[in-house]
Amino acid sequence: MNTTQQTFDVVVVGGGPAGATAADVLAKAGKSVLLLDKAGRIKPCGGAIPPRLIRDFEIPDELICARIRAARMVSPTDKRVDMPVEGGYVGMVNREVFDEFLRERAARHGAVRQKGLYERISRDEAGTHVHFKDEGGAAREVVTKVVIGADGALSQVARQEVNKKGPPCVFAYHEIVEAPSSAASYDAARCDVVYNGKISPDFYGWVFPHGKTVSIGSGSAKKGFSLRKSVTDLRELSGLSGAKLVRGEGAPIPMKPLSRWDNGKDVVLAGDAAGVVAPASGEGIYYGMVGGEVAAQASLAFLETGKVASLKLARKKFMKAHGRVFWILGVMQYFWYANDKRRERFVAMCRDPDVQYLTWQAYMNKELARSRPASHVRIFFKDVAHLFGFGAT
Repeated sequence: MNTTQQTFDVVVVGGGPAGATAADVLAKAGKSVLLLDKAGRIKPCGGAIPPRLIRDFEIPDELICARIRAARMVSPTDKRVDMPVEGGYVGMVNREVFDEFLRERAARHGAVRQKGLYERISRDEAGTHVHFKDEGGAAREVVTKVVIGADGALSQVARQEVNKKGPPCVFAYHEIVEAPSSAASYDAARCDVVYNGKISPDFYGWVFPHGKTVSIGSGSAKKGFSLRKSVTDLRELSGLSGAKLVRGEGAPIPMKPLSRWDNGKDVVLAGDAAGVVAPASGEGIYYGMVGGEVAAQASLAFLETGKVASLKLARKKFMKAHGRVFWILGVMQYFWYANDKRRERFVAMCRDPDVQYLTWQAYMNKELARSRPASHVRIFFKDVAHLFGFGAT
């Protein structure tokens, strides 16, 4: 489609969960939307989505490639703690299938899809111009009133228009392998989370079932740390060294929301571009989609009122709903991921029924559990005891 000099209400740069969700919300609201996406990229991702995401964003059952009934936490000394999911499951998705579904859903509701590579933004009396190259390498541009930058942790939109440095990141690498027909330490309904300095000095490693395949990965912000060797070691540790490799992928994952998401004129950020990946857990799909939703809502307010201050609503709404959880997870990562001695204590804490209950309630529903206030008090004292070495390991 030749989109040269076409005019749209909103141009969304990036077609991952955040960008596709933003485009869908805007299209359903009757706005003209261009969804500009670079073709052929699959983000490395464990692929876990909580029940609240499935409910809130109406994800069809056929996209769920595995249902996880437990998580296994593995300590540096190979102590293993199972955390069963009571009364539900965590859904797993394959990102290439999941992301394309979201893009196609936005298109069904009226968004115009365009494959291409974003280059820059310019402005004149006609409006805001988004410049990009199409699949054939031809230079194109469209005119718009608002740009939503949802082009990932290394977002060019963010760096050009909002924040030159971008958010601090952990670099992640994973390998997709064929699921084994049988393996002593592998369970197709369990996610393994490995806290071990050899697998990651400052994050964790994972083994996440995806039905016919498995995602085996690790992340770290430490320069010089070999993630490929880490994943090779993790495959060996998990009894999956002989599994057939399907593909390997790497990408940065932001670990802290940016302090500002808009440029005060015509650009607002969403998803990884805004830094909305949960610290400690690295969870990004749910928060990315919520980020896309609030960016779309802020854009709608701007289109209706003409007030650039409306663009600030995206960050304001997101942080009001999730800022406290992000702060708690950030503190948790800072303390418990510091070294293997603390990781050992952290995994030991996960045996506690109060910890398990509150962890799953917070994850599944994306809200801090308030129904058991006494549990919070008990966990506080247990947390302090473990931090100072008084807790059993």
